[in-house]
Amino acid sequence: MNNVFGVIVISSFQLLLVLASAPLISGIIKKTKARFQRRRGASVVQPYFDLAKLLRKEVVVSPVASWLFRITPYLVFASTLVIALLVPTVVTPVPLHWIGDIITVIYLFALGRFFVALVGLDTGSAFGGLGSSREMSVASIIEPAMMLAIFTAAVTAGSTNLSIIVARLSSTPVAMLNPAHLLAFSGLFIVTIAETGRVPVDNPATHLELTMIHEAMILEYSGRYLALIEWASQMKLVVFLALLSNMFFPVGIATTWSPWALLVGSAAFFCKIIVLAVIVAVVESTNAKLRLFRVPEFLMVAFILSFLALILFFIIGA
Repeated sequence: MNNVFGVIVISSFQLLLVLASAPLISGIIKKTKARFQRRRGASVVQPYFDLAKLLRKEVVVSPVASWLFRITPYLVFASTLVIALLVPTVVTPVPLHWIGDIITVIYLFALGRFFVALVGLDTGSAFGGLGSSREMSVASIIEPAMMLAIFTAAVTAGSTNLSIIVARLSSTPVAMLNPAHLLAFSGLFIVTIAETGRVPVDNPATHLELTMIHEAMILEYSGRYLALIEWASQMKLVVFLALLSNMFFPVGIATTWSPWALLVGSAAFFCKIIVLAVIVAVVESTNAKLRLFRVPEFLMVAFILSFLALILFFIIGA
């Protein structure tokens, strides 16, 4: 009984941590970018107010939209929450690691992308169709690169279970300096930039026709629907940063469920994702948005790095 209660408590804690920290990380990125542009910028807690405002607003639905338009925000939000339960953030192993491994996580990401792309077509908007087409084109390169990068860490640990990967790497810190490991990290970092719609692949702060990808697909959403989509996007960024930090540099992650270990693990998690968030902001501030036909070339860099990482692992060993 105590074990069941512990699973519920730790799972709820991890879920609330991702839910609560997602807008903060988004605010830190925006604040850092503003400082690079020599602007004061909004407060780091502004995304919380933005979500609260959207949740209070009226929902406007296109008369040609189907039931798919209404359920997609909830489906995308729920799938992201499930991913947050499977990815080690503060402690390893995560209580629900038996539900699925990294392959499940990849398919849950693909599930959300698929439904958002369908919604882009559902309203009959030219902008939505444009965004859906671009999203699927980008995804065809992102997903193989992401799988190769993660499988490099998986073959190192001998398992596709994220908790086992993180636990085995944390027990052998020298593996963090493995060249294959570093190449896989670089490939997954580029995938993170693309998957979360950041510059130079996409620009979440614009609604220009020539640059929109993700924003074009959700252009028809408003009110609580838009709030759920935006919140899910922010959580997706936190999940990817958690993958980067804990799968490749699991320093400080808790290995027991004791309060002290969870406190240290939470502090380490926040420090690592804040550092990575600042790096993302620096990349966005020092690079221009790529022209659309140059985006596949950029994403191929991630694929090649991940592929080289996997080959290098088999050449030089763990």
